[in-house]
Amino acid sequence: MTWRSIVISRPAKLRREQFRLAVEQEKTAFVPFEDIAVIVLNNREITLTHPVLSACGEYGISLFATGNTHHPSGVFLPFLSHSRATRWLRLQLDLPRPVAKQTWATIVRQKIVNQATCMQLMGCEGTDRLDSYARRVRSGDVGNLEGQAAAFYFAQLFGKGFHRDQARFTNAALDYGYAVLRGTIARGLVAHGLLPSLGIFHASEQNAFNLADDVIEPFRPLVDLFVAKYGYAQDDELRPEHKVALVGLLNVDVAMPRGKMSVLSAIEQTIESLARIYDGGSETLLELPMLIGLEQHRLEC
Repeated sequence: MTWRSIVISRPAKLRREQFRLAVEQEKTAFVPFEDIAVIVLNNREITLTHPVLSACGEYGISLFATGNTHHPSGVFLPFLSHSRATRWLRLQLDLPRPVAKQTWATIVRQKIVNQATCMQLMGCEGTDRLDSYARRVRSGDVGNLEGQAAAFYFAQLFGKGFHRDQARFTNAALDYGYAVLRGTIARGLVAHGLLPSLGIFHASEQNAFNLADDVIEPFRPLVDLFVAKYGYAQDDELRPEHKVALVGLLNVDVAMPRGKMSVLSAIEQTIESLARIYDGGSETLLELPMLIGLEQHRLEC
């Protein structure tokens, strides 16, 4: 089972040595490919060999590259890693509209519930208002309760003057954390034979990750909680240690219907349950995370 998230922020050379990733810096570190879920390249002076890219595809590793702003600018995903990708494509295209709308309502409802939990953990007032929004979500969220909840939620969490389009540390941290989640979800979708561009609700022709943008919604409050709890000065830039901590959220525990597990494992279970819906199951089969805090998952030996 993959569980490691690797962030490389200093000059390095990456090469493949049999079944391991070799990271050459002052010293050389080795990590088994089978343990790696995510690699983030966060320095212009990182070089890597073709066998490393090949191994990422072979082992289902998502590889992020960052741009001039040090935010993820691209992600390398395995290509057609599932033996029945065409079958899943047909199932995605044939998903009945009522099922898609009910599935989206389930996602929105759990997102708002997790936003309320985030506010509660931060000691914010108004969680009863979000609880009311969650209860009122209907098929397809025709009343846009997701948008109403978000407007109230961000104002309570980060202040009434906060807007998501502002150039400030909070938004930079949120965007980075969301981008890591999004790419990791896209990796899981591809591994299960699902096409990330075919969404349940999101349907932009210019978006290659519509389905990932559907699945990410109930996971977003985890990033919100981290940024709110460990907020830094607003004139502070997003530094390497902040990015390492945000990538580390993939190993934080959340509650799932089958028990407590890391975000990485929860993403896997959510996508597995989504695949069952595509395969003719009810939208009630969808398994979504419940926010419980920021405790790191402990591996049992």
